[in-house]
Amino acid sequence: MSVKVFEAREHCKAAEKFLKTSLLRWKPDFDSAADEYSQAAQCYRIARDLVNSKDCHLKASEYYKKNRSFFHAAKALENALIVCKETASPDEIYTLATDASSLYQQHGSGDSGAAILDKAGKILEENSPELAVKLFQQAADVSATESSQHQGSEYISKASRILVKLQWYDQAVDSLRREIGFHQEAGNTGAVGRLTVAIVLVQLARGDAVAAEKAYKEWGSNCEMAEIQTLEQLLQAYDEEDRESAKRALASPFIRNMDVEYARLAATVPLPEGMEPAPRATVRENAAPSYVSANAQSTTTADVMKEDDESPYEPVTYTKKSDDEDGLC
Repeated sequence: MSVKVFEAREHCKAAEKFLKTSLLRWKPDFDSAADEYSQAAQCYRIARDLVNSKDCHLKASEYYKKNRSFFHAAKALENALIVCKETASPDEIYTLATDASSLYQQHGSGDSGAAILDKAGKILEENSPELAVKLFQQAADVSATESSQHQGSEYISKASRILVKLQWYDQAVDSLRREIGFHQEAGNTGAVGRLTVAIVLVQLARGDAVAAEKAYKEWGSNCEMAEIQTLEQLLQAYDEEDRESAKRALASPFIRNMDVEYARLAATVPLPEGMEPAPRATVRENAAPSYVSANAQSTTTADVMKEDDESPYEPVTYTKKSDDEDGLC
């Protein structure tokens, strides 16, 4: 048995004593017990006994919370998360992060609550990106409550890029709109212009060129000249169904220098179909004569025969009366 493990067990025994009541101590001493469990957790961690270290941190958090020491309770949960980040399941990490954030907010430390959500999101980003998105979005919400628009925009930006990477384009559009809102409140027009290009690309990836044009009309006034030229060339190409022009616009240096997720998205955006000219009619050699209806032929013959028949009525001619005939009257 290592020295640190022995020391950790001694701290656990001391914690149990503080939780017992006696004639001289009518109520358990939760604060002292929590301190002892925290020290035991540190000893177990040094001894590389991560399971017992996490359990001691959880016990410390429980007793800090009973003593209404919310900040220390949240810190104990954060330490438990760090200890078990390589062994715990994604759901367990998500639960620890959200519980710790809630306790930080109860203490009045909203920034710390957002930071622990961001930390857990980074841990889960690779293996459980869908949970990471939720954590980043919650971190943005907490920052918005604390009136930290700049920090909130960074958190929601991480969520937007993950959604684009997952090809969840509908949710990505909503996330980008929130991100634009954060920057508008902070007065960061340059960032709004760059995000306008991003949301146009996402809308085109969804196959909705009309929505892409609406996004440009809504936020295009925040774009710089290079962004305006790129977007106008791109949208005009889709409007005219010009594949080559759209391909050149998507391969522009400005788009290639965007964040990796959006640069890769540009390479996968479906190009317009293009207008192909109708094929010219060709005459086939030795082709059969055109079909003519028998009724049409008989009708034509009948018309010709009618023209050749004589009319049953004799023509009537009128002669001019002579002067002698007028005198007889």
